[in-house]
Amino acid sequence: MIHLMTYFYSIPLILICAVNLVCRGPDSPTKWPTTSWEVTSATSQGMNSDSLAAFSAKLASGDLGYIDGMLVIRNGMIVFEKEYTNDYDSLFKTTGTKLGKYNYYDPVWHPYYNNTRLHTMQSVSKSFTAAAVGVAINDGLIPGLDAKIMDYFDEYESSTPDPRRDAMTIRDVLTMTTGIQWDEFSMPYTDPTSNCVQMEESLDWIQYVIDQPMAFEPGEKYEYNSGATMLLSYLINKTTGQDLADYVKTNLFESLGITDYYWKHTPTGLTDAEGGLYLNARDLAKFGYLYLYNGKWENKQILPENWVEITHAKPVDTIWPNFKYGFQWWLMPYGKNHTALLASGLGGQRMIVLPELDIVAVFTGWNIYEKPALDSWMAMNKMIDAVVDE
Repeated sequence: MIHLMTYFYSIPLILICAVNLVCRGPDSPTKWPTTSWEVTSATSQGMNSDSLAAFSAKLASGDLGYIDGMLVIRNGMIVFEKEYTNDYDSLFKTTGTKLGKYNYYDPVWHPYYNNTRLHTMQSVSKSFTAAAVGVAINDGLIPGLDAKIMDYFDEYESSTPDPRRDAMTIRDVLTMTTGIQWDEFSMPYTDPTSNCVQMEESLDWIQYVIDQPMAFEPGEKYEYNSGATMLLSYLINKTTGQDLADYVKTNLFESLGITDYYWKHTPTGLTDAEGGLYLNARDLAKFGYLYLYNGKWENKQILPENWVEITHAKPVDTIWPNFKYGFQWWLMPYGKNHTALLASGLGGQRMIVLPELDIVAVFTGWNIYEKPALDSWMAMNKMIDAVVDE
């Protein structure tokens, strides 16, 4: 089973503008892929088709693990798209485990949902959840990032009361600096000692999260915490009167033209905000395109005008010196004053957004069978190296 440290270092980096740097994105496009993406040649958009094909062949060979797809978009058009087939049914049989929607080996649920082309997004779901929080703030339904999140949890009482928990802000949750004692990164996601596994096996995920003891002051220390994202799911429900999945559908998916998706729910009916979303690669790329254009779609500002900027304006240090974090995205600078954005999920879900190059690249996979997930830094550099018009 893949170790989570290995998973992190191969995480697709959502590279983001570092402090004091300005993200330079492309000019507003004349065409939007709301209905469909236009397909063209890589050469016509200033990319080397042989380089992209060579990387695709490497993915198809299996040398880099179980990869399901590669999609590259430049200047708002698909310049490369390829899917790869893996026998997940046979792999599942070798595990001797029972079926279940949180058994990550179960081929009914992973990586594709129920024999459809909807692919599990895993923690890429978190980035969508953060976007929903931004919309709710913009709509005046959430007062702001510095509001105390536990003020919205009157129906819950923690078994480990602590004034530090009461001081936790929405910003702390978005940046994974909650102060909650939590560990899901030092072991595989199938390890029963993982807080994430224990949460997913509980009847009330919110109760599980707020029952965990506090280890630090909020804002003091980064700790990756899928339970924190579940607090945001409850927050959206409480402040908007809608389930997160419904709120995202109305305020995001409908504008982007995303109609085919699936979202898991917890035993209490709450949207699984931390890893339950299923999409196809083309629709995921629309979300990246939204961030590429600072939250604007066609003639409408979907996200607050400054949301993409503040997502990475004050990146939080993680335990890995070269990796930063902001608002449910991974951040990292590259090159000389350049940045990229990355949404990342267990098993090899990678969406890399390169604003300076007008590129959105999506990779999907399911590397949980003793295989390291796709190295996101390598994938990003393959995209950069394929550009020939700069």
